[in-house]
Amino acid sequence: MRQNPARRAALLDGAIEVLAREGARGLTQRAVDKEAAVPIGTASNYFRNRDDLLVQAGARVYERLRPGEDTLTEMFDQARDAASYGAMLRESVGRVAAFRSGHLALLELRLEATRRPELRTLLTQRVRADIDENLTRHEAAGLPGGATAVLLMYLAMNWLIVEQLTLPDVFTDAERDELITRAVERIVAPFSTATK
Repeated sequence: MRQNPARRAALLDGAIEVLAREGARGLTQRAVDKEAAVPIGTASNYFRNRDDLLVQAGARVYERLRPGEDTLTEMFDQARDAASYGAMLRESVGRVAAFRSGHLALLELRLEATRRPELRTLLTQRVRADIDENLTRHEAAGLPGGATAVLLMYLAMNWLIVEQLTLPDVFTDAERDELITRAVERIVAPFSTATK
């Protein structure tokens, strides 16, 4: 059967919304059909089973979360010191938080990956590729800190995002901004001083 790429994307976007709203248990082909406003049975023409749907939704959420090449280049070109590095991180946290359903779906997919080897393989490869790309861009841009600083910031920012999306009232916007500033000062700045 020939498949329509736009409809496939709409189905996967529907799967992301279902995952975010109802969790992995709520993800069925019927629920995706309803979310995507397509005839019942459409998802089964695109995804052979629920596992395939989960894996494809995992790939799609990363497509949507990743900024375009121009945006990435601009972000890394503008970050030159601790203050601009912090600004870049604030923009990244804000961009990810703006796609709330995508990140919540990703959290659901990560939990499902503990039980589904194919999904775990996909997410492991994707996260590792993102980390490697960030390390390469960081080094190429001559940003302060080295690989360890980048990894520590990656871990800190990811949990800050989880906190913001799941328990948004724990920290105010001002507190989150201040935490980013302090994390850059304590994680990145010592590395840049040590390398001089």
